Amino acid sequence: MKTTIDRVSSEVAVLALDGELDASNYRELIEAGNGLYADGARCLVLDLGQLSYMSSSGIVALHSLALIFRGQQPPDPEAGWSAFHAVGSDTDEGTAADQVRLVAPTPAIDSILERTGLKRILPVYADRDAAVAG
Repeated sequence: MKTTIDRVSSEVAVLALDGELDASNYRELIEAGNGLYADGARCLVLDLGQLSYMSSSGIVALHSLALIFRGQQPPDPEAGWSAFHAVGSDTDEGTAADQVRLVAPTPAIDSILERTGLKRILPVYADRDAAVAG
């Protein structure tokens, strides 16, 4: 997966994902989000328009980013299924995470977001400008 970062302002960053988000690279996405948060970003816009595939590891990565940008500690990615089940707990509670916004997911990715409940906690926008404006 290729990532591109566009710093819109000191507090807003756009991270575009291109390719496949899976077990081979999901930690890199979490680390990128951690770095942006440590550097002062408080809103992360994830452009999913070129993301062609997302595994369960990708779901954990998106949820981890939501927690990081809420100022919370994400589950240890090494925790396996407990990290994945944390996603379900958060979506069941309906805890919104407006600090992480998703843009233009492909139909396949949108279906995954819907089935996992991530759309209940991460807002989805049609384009970058709308997501940045929030």
